[in-house]
Parts: sequence; structure tokens; C-alpha cells
Amino acid sequence: MLGKDVTVEEGYAAAKDCAQKILNSVHNAHGTLNGLKVIKLLGCVYSAPDFTDQHLVINGASDLLHELYGKDGDGFHARSALGFAALPTGAAVEVEAIFEIVSE
Repeated sequence: MLGKDVTVEEGYAAAKDCAQKILNSVHNAHGTLNGLKVIKLLGCVYSAPDFTDQHLVINGASDLLHELYGKDGDGFHARSALGFAALPTGAAVEVEAIFEIVSE
């Protein structure tokens, strides 16, 4: 289990939700989701001491970005998936993303 009784599948959904919220913020700031390249994702997972599948949880964010931008090319990105003893407000997952504007 990750965090407090959260399954990997629920964590995956939480990471995907984080990515959707990031994309909403990017759209609000940039006006579009076109012309972007995903550079890096940092995934923070609220983890029990023996939990070692953080990477499977953060796949929720990576998979969504691969769906939108492709697994190769603009959707290809560096990624870190780290476990933490706690996250602010007891969240299961936090995701940070860095994009490059490749065209406007």
C-alpha cells in the first residue's frame, strides 16, 4: 500500500488527476496545449515504509502526457518518482511538470 490504505490503482488515478490539473493551469497561462514539449516530471508519492512501486503510481501522469503528446517526440520526458513519509494535506500524490514552448 502507498500512503494510508491507497492502492496503486488509486494512486495512478491521483497522479493522472494531478497531470490534468497541471494541463488546465498550462492552458490557462499559455492559452493552448498545442506547441508544447514535456521536459520533466517529478512525482512525489506518499509511501508506506515498505512501498517500492512509486514509479507505477506516477505512470498515471506520464501515460496521460504520452496520450496527448506521444511517447516519442514531444511527449518523451525525464522523470523522477520518489516516495515520501508524508505530503502536505495528506495528499497521496504530488506532480510537478516542466514544459518547453516549441511553437506559438
